[in-house]
Amino acid sequence: MESDTTVRRIKPLGSQLYAAQDHDGTRNRCGDNGYSGDPKRKPEVSLYLLREGLAACLVSVFILVLWGLVHLSLQQLVVGEPTGEFNAERARRHLEQITSVGPRPVGSQENEVLTVGYLLEQIEIIRVKTAAGPHQLTVDVQRPTGSFSIDFLGGFTSFYDHVTNIAVRLEPKGGSQHLMLANCHFDTVANSPGASDDAVSCAVMLEVLHSLANLSTPLHHGVIFLFNGAEENILQASHGFITQHPWAKQVRAFINLEAAGVGGKEVVFQTGPENPWLVQAYVHAAKHPFASVVGQEVFQSGVIPSDTDFRIYRDFGNIPGIDLAFIENGFIYHTKYDTANRILTDSIQRAGDNILAVLKHLMMSEKLADSSQYRHGNMVFFDLLGVVVVAYPARVGTILNYMVAIATFVYLAKKASLPGNRERKTNIIKANPILGSGLRSQGSGLRSQVVVLKSLEKSGRYVRDLAYATGVALLSWFVTLLSVLIVALLVTLMDRSMFWYTHFYASICLYGAAATGKMILIHTLAKNLYYGGVRLVELGDLYFDVSLLLWCCSLVWLTQQGLCSAYVPMLMVAFPLATRLLLAKEFKHKGASLKYCVLYLLGLGLPYVHFMFLIWVVFEIFTPIMGRSGTEIPPEVVMATLVTLATIFLSSFFLHFIYLVRGTKWILAGLGSVFLIVFLLVSAGLFFPYSGNPDSPRPKRVFLQHTTRTFHNLQGQVESQDSGLWINSFDFTGIQHITPHIPEINDSIRTRCREDRPFCGYPWFLPVKFLSRKNWYLPAAEVSPTSPVEFRLLSKEETSWGTVKMTFSVKGPSHLSLYLMPHRGASLSTWSFGDGTPQFDLSGEYFIFYSHGLNAPTWTFWFEIQPPREPDPAGPEGMISVAISSHYFFGEDWRTAQLEEILGRFPTWAFPSSWVSTYDMYRY
Repeated sequence: MESDTTVRRIKPLGSQLYAAQDHDGTRNRCGDNGYSGDPKRKPEVSLYLLREGLAACLVSVFILVLWGLVHLSLQQLVVGEPTGEFNAERARRHLEQITSVGPRPVGSQENEVLTVGYLLEQIEIIRVKTAAGPHQLTVDVQRPTGSFSIDFLGGFTSFYDHVTNIAVRLEPKGGSQHLMLANCHFDTVANSPGASDDAVSCAVMLEVLHSLANLSTPLHHGVIFLFNGAEENILQASHGFITQHPWAKQVRAFINLEAAGVGGKEVVFQTGPENPWLVQAYVHAAKHPFASVVGQEVFQSGVIPSDTDFRIYRDFGNIPGIDLAFIENGFIYHTKYDTANRILTDSIQRAGDNILAVLKHLMMSEKLADSSQYRHGNMVFFDLLGVVVVAYPARVGTILNYMVAIATFVYLAKKASLPGNRERKTNIIKANPILGSGLRSQGSGLRSQVVVLKSLEKSGRYVRDLAYATGVALLSWFVTLLSVLIVALLVTLMDRSMFWYTHFYASICLYGAAATGKMILIHTLAKNLYYGGVRLVELGDLYFDVSLLLWCCSLVWLTQQGLCSAYVPMLMVAFPLATRLLLAKEFKHKGASLKYCVLYLLGLGLPYVHFMFLIWVVFEIFTPIMGRSGTEIPPEVVMATLVTLATIFLSSFFLHFIYLVRGTKWILAGLGSVFLIVFLLVSAGLFFPYSGNPDSPRPKRVFLQHTTRTFHNLQGQVESQDSGLWINSFDFTGIQHITPHIPEINDSIRTRCREDRPFCGYPWFLPVKFLSRKNWYLPAAEVSPTSPVEFRLLSKEETSWGTVKMTFSVKGPSHLSLYLMPHRGASLSTWSFGDGTPQFDLSGEYFIFYSHGLNAPTWTFWFEIQPPREPDPAGPEGMISVAISSHYFFGEDWRTAQLEEILGRFPTWAFPSSWVSTYDMYRY
């Protein structure tokens, strides 16, 4: 074991200096822990400093073990033997039958007839079998018509006509006044069989219905199982039920089953609003809990561009609920790969066990009868490796957070108030004239080291040293993030974006190695230059306090913001602080001994394993999202930032190890080598972003529409017309990987946005043009749908209050997009949609999405427009441009020969979602 830090640093002055003695003849041991030194105490033990390799191994093993625990917990879908109440095999048969018909977009025979028929058949079988029991089962097929506006993607208005809901009411034979609602949807996006989104949830609900209907004990309350047939059309069927169905008034709470991935565990990612009793019910009843309030606050922040029926029930029904979703393997979400065989039976069993248990608990609960009475505050909830869920009211969390913060500040204040060791240094120099003369005779380098030692030991200097050290830590964060973003920029400029899409750990090796190496380098430079190269145990102690302080500040800030996610920094403060206090004596007498390091890491185990689980969730969600986030968001910036932030947060309580090791050159050399090798491999293009491997596909998403566009002038005459294949890449790489396979799709056919035409003059299915500004338009033959759009202006009249009211009728396929673009100076004042208040999107235009089921009548709508005071000579003629786009997702108009030909040339790693469309624009 080495001698103490101070003595080792002055060894070059001579062996007689190295052997300097205190007054009592014993060798002086500098290095009392922190700022608690007693000038009268003379420790008899050396303080141990870590070896570089040992430190690296300890931290690496710690991280790898915890990462392994996280993955092990994720693989353990069902813990213990199933109770037998839920039959996963029967649910799987339902899943296979529902998906066997293929994609089920709204309005299609597959969705409106075949799937509805199968569900009604199975429900009738359950009704007949349970007729003699204590419950009664009522079925109602609802086909509502309505419209609403939400602030999704800036602004969005939806109109639906004759969409389908199957509502099944299960209750005691005497009836029930209060109802639970369980919701799934059986429709899909075009071109996807939708096994996870959301056929598996409907299969689970069928089996849960079977189990509850066969209970011999009558339930206290009733339950509605809603199989809704129009969720993918932006939440239409759920709106039709909650605003129009007579049973909806009796619904007191709901459970919504959704998916953002394929299989795995279903996570509770939204609850409320408020109503903590719902979370308590899940915690009490769920057989295999998996929940996170962090997911709830991230999702509701709008960072994730998605929404579920939860929003409709919350906003339009004013009822609380629980939102569950599968999140694993989002790479194949909404693709042709979302098939039944990819969902494990254990995933079905786990979801069924949870839903059945929670529903039974709620339907026997007295709180359901008057849920408004229990609507007070939010809940903090999170699970620990899926074994247990911790849940407590947010107000309790606030008290707990502030208690931990106060304890931390008391700990730091106590250290700041402890007496220093100025007398000890004076005694050392006085007792050792050789030492004194040696110190005076050395150059500025040695004097700077003495100054550092002196500053660490002087009373009253702790706060200043803590502030300087905090500045060093924050500077290291900033420089690290900036450096890694520069690397991400280089990767983007080399056209190597998304190299990690199939090879995730390559991003860890590139950005993680760069971030870790940069932080270690900055702190090594600080140790060698600012602190004079002295390896003080006190410095390690100081930088532990820095991490504690920074986490504590984030704890206070998040708590003041009212965020339940503040429990994360609370854990990251409470456990390290408690561990450090328990190990204070060990550290004071032995320094960074192996025993101390092992015990210290064990103390960090619980908060770190939970934090690493949250990191897994972040990457599990955001990595696939980068494959469908459009051409405008640079994925390298997102991924580099996420990896760097994860590295910064994970390294926080290991920073002080840098000051406890004898050197970092080998660690830096190793990280530098990893970074350089991976950077060269990325530069050489050896990490291809996509994969067509059937076992683990990572498809590139491309949308193709064979469309014909017609533009009319103010007189109603055709101004221009063209036809082509309109191509959208839904990730940042555009078509650079497609062009070698299909040479005619290249940047020579790149489109530009025509600002004088609604939505740039192209048939957008959703209002996402700001996410995907790079499009390509390959000339093609004209499309001739058998059911073309019939668009007519029925009337145009001036009102007495100075507006112009225009009424239109539209007859066409099941999916239409209406775009309204008032010209400069004109504005929409009211219309026939939603609550009558026009709502525009992020581009300042108005997007109305329309869909209908079977046997829908002609769509009629109107709006009032305030004409401009003066016409704009530089703008388009008239006061408004109106465009209507039709989308043929199924049937005989779904494909054309030219579309089929080009689809066959796409590589296997691409998923081209395609359909036929038209775009017609009119000026008024």
